[in-house]
Amino acid sequence: MPKTLTLLIAAGALGVAVSGCGSSRVAGIVPAPSGGATAASTTATTSTPTSGPLSKEPTIAKPTTPAPTKLVTKDLVTGSGATAKPGDTIVVNYVGAVYKTGKVFDSSWQRDQTFTTKLTAGSGGVIEGWVKGIAGMKVGGRRQLIIPPSLAYGKQAQSGIPANSTLIFDVDLLKVSK
Repeated sequence: MPKTLTLLIAAGALGVAVSGCGSSRVAGIVPAPSGGATAASTTATTSTPTSGPLSKEPTIAKPTTPAPTKLVTKDLVTGSGATAKPGDTIVVNYVGAVYKTGKVFDSSWQRDQTFTTKLTAGSGGVIEGWVKGIAGMKVGGRRQLIIPPSLAYGKQAQSGIPANSTLIFDVDLLKVSK
């Protein structure tokens, strides 16, 4: 078989494998725990900026202090665009890690895809810590959320996330719409 044809077949197979993996990527990570419901999420057409502070994937360092018991938000980059409110549709890039270990369990950056979702908690939405933590954030900003188990998955273990875990997310807000 000619080398060019072999490469095209391999590339096509890889594309099918990657697209098949993408559908479950966030369904078990960011959505609200509600009896296995999946989030109303899609891949966004909004792309990652190619320059500036939101053009590079953030690195989450393993914390050295005890996990907080309440939601903590910290603006790492202050945005200047539209403000996100609960119920809005948002487009973000994010990295999520377990607080105790610093181990990354999910990253839109690793898939090279932004994440679009409605900023609502419950069935078909995201975890409550995202709704409360992203509300008030402006487009163009990067915010760190430290989310206690009560606003994340509580006693439910998720793929890569032990039960009763505090989570850290670095979230870049790229777009907000009604």
